[in-house]
Amino acid sequence: MRRRNSLVDLFAGGGGFTRGFYEAGFEPVLAVDIDEASVKTYVSNFPRSLVISEDVRGLECWRLRNLINNLKVDVLIGSPPCEPFTGSNPRRMKDPLDRLYKDDVGRLVLEFIRILECLGPSYFVMENVPAILDGDLSSALKEEFGRAGYEVYFNLLRAEDYGTPSRRLRVFASNIIINPPRTSKTVTVAEALSGLPEPSVDPQIPNHEPPPSLSKSKLKKALRLKWGGSAVTYEGAEGRLLPNLIKLHPYRVAPTVLGSSRFIHPFENRLLTVREQARLMGFPDNHAFLGGRDQQYNQVGEAVPPPLAKAIALELLKRLDA
Repeated sequence: MRRRNSLVDLFAGGGGFTRGFYEAGFEPVLAVDIDEASVKTYVSNFPRSLVISEDVRGLECWRLRNLINNLKVDVLIGSPPCEPFTGSNPRRMKDPLDRLYKDDVGRLVLEFIRILECLGPSYFVMENVPAILDGDLSSALKEEFGRAGYEVYFNLLRAEDYGTPSRRLRVFASNIIINPPRTSKTVTVAEALSGLPEPSVDPQIPNHEPPPSLSKSKLKKALRLKWGGSAVTYEGAEGRLLPNLIKLHPYRVAPTVLGSSRFIHPFENRLLTVREQARLMGFPDNHAFLGGRDQQYNQVGEAVPPPLAKAIALELLKRLDA
């Protein structure tokens, strides 16, 4: 029988990136994340993979190699936190280079590159927000990846082009150009949410418990909202106002799902359940999320959408099988 290609996932979260690669035929052998709830989620969905709940900054190269028995890694993937770079963060540093070199969380991108050099995989894919290329950051990243022995290409991909029912533009840094064929049809909110039963305290489908209740004032606003309207706004970088509590338009693709996102159902005056939000990201219903409810929403919103991850994985398989 043909060997499945090996996969290591850094900053693995709830396993969205891995899910897409797993569905494409990869074997996850190691995942790392510092968040305990995310690790529990990952373990429950990929029980054959070794999962470490640690800060990657403390993982020495020799230990990583020992953990995987010096296995040749085919692909390294990872999603370092985007908060230092994203325009939705009002506290991000003004100088783009400071976000990479002076922000402690931003420096986790350099940790990904350190581990990349340590493991020496055939291919790598690192996901982040497009703002990670602001200013001189793209040149700095090319230099850092070059020091690790890899050429880097910055691939901008939209999740909705690959069957995800929500919008999401992200950059995928890799040592190859990634341009998967787009799906012929977009998936709307109504299509994504179809077939689900009413939320229940003992749901047959994981994470479909009744969502948190809206406050009276927000419910009043929600009743007046048209599809696509939002009940609240919050401040992002440079004072930009960003919407939340958006009433979804059923016949369009949903807006970008973030960890902090809460959406109002298009036909019911309530928030979406965790499962409904996971469907907007293209997660299969058997992918369960563990931890508290806010942690579950966060795992969904911080994930790489599995349909997009699978499209990327299939492109890498073409190279590995050549």
